[in-house]
Amino acid sequence: MLYHLFFELLRDYFSPLRIFQYITFRSIYAAAVAFIVCVAAGPWMIRKLRKMKIGQKVREEGLQEHLSKEGTPTMGGLLILVSWLAATLLFAQLTNPLVWVCLLSALWFGAIGLLDDMSKIRKNQSLGLRGRQKIVLQAAGGLAIGLYLAYNGPGTTLAPPFFKQFQPELPVWLYAVFAAFVMTASANSVNLTDGQDGLAIGCVLPVTAVFAGLSYVAGHAVAAQYLDIVHVEQAGELVVYAMALTGACLGFLWWNAYPAKVFMGDTGSMALGGAVGAVALCIKQELLLPILGGIFVANALSVILQVWHFRRTGGKRLFRMAPLHHHFEKGGAPEPKVTVQFWIVGIILALIAVSSLKIR
Repeated sequence: MLYHLFFELLRDYFSPLRIFQYITFRSIYAAAVAFIVCVAAGPWMIRKLRKMKIGQKVREEGLQEHLSKEGTPTMGGLLILVSWLAATLLFAQLTNPLVWVCLLSALWFGAIGLLDDMSKIRKNQSLGLRGRQKIVLQAAGGLAIGLYLAYNGPGTTLAPPFFKQFQPELPVWLYAVFAAFVMTASANSVNLTDGQDGLAIGCVLPVTAVFAGLSYVAGHAVAAQYLDIVHVEQAGELVVYAMALTGACLGFLWWNAYPAKVFMGDTGSMALGGAVGAVALCIKQELLLPILGGIFVANALSVILQVWHFRRTGGKRLFRMAPLHHHFEKGGAPEPKVTVQFWIVGIILALIAVSSLKIR
């Protein structure tokens, strides 16, 4: 919005406004605005959620240490969404279709999470929508994104990391199915990681920061050619989107760090997972996502392996408890320590992902 107002309409009347043409300038202030809005609106949102009695439900069979979290305001993902989307609308170039693909993805997956949270509140229990319902809704969103990008976006080319000239092109139908898998896996893996104070939001931060840098490189023809990655002509504006998300995540961490005053709920975790998946698809870094988001992959795999092993052995557990972060907590590690250690691993994985730009 400000880009169109200050740069396109008013730059000839006040030349310093030309600074709004620069993606780097707008992305920095998008992050700052999202952070400030999230921190400033936090107390009001927490009071509202308490007044509406929208509190966390904790399963009795879960960790005993987490029973004290019962009643902590949840659905704080609305705070992330409002601050992040507002900053994006303020600073992004709104004629860019990829920005709208990512915005609508966040809203769609956030709406699925909101339905899940509201279902839990109505039923007064820890389980909301059925698994199949969520998967169908998530896959539908992923299919729509995949089909749009295949016909109107960067196409169906895949760019495996660490390979220089291996970029296979999928048939449209297969790419759409692949996109649905990426979006569904991303949303659910972030959701599974949201089990400790500050864990999911802290692990999302290095992912969004790296995707901001990769979006800039993908949108820059010379840099993309030099680093031998797919050049996506309109990807540059996704820097603003990713940095707004980074600022919103930092702002939410202000209130979600141990001991958390508010939880993001499925509203936040689904939106974050959907946003990360959408950016990966838009800048053709889908296959880098498992490395960059390795923490989320590990948590999702731990749940899958736990269920498989439990059924195969007639009731024996592979981990003390799944997802993986609960395995360590069940072993006696304090929750804040596990959270920070997962953050550290997430940062290391982000550095490895960045190294793929040169190791080809």
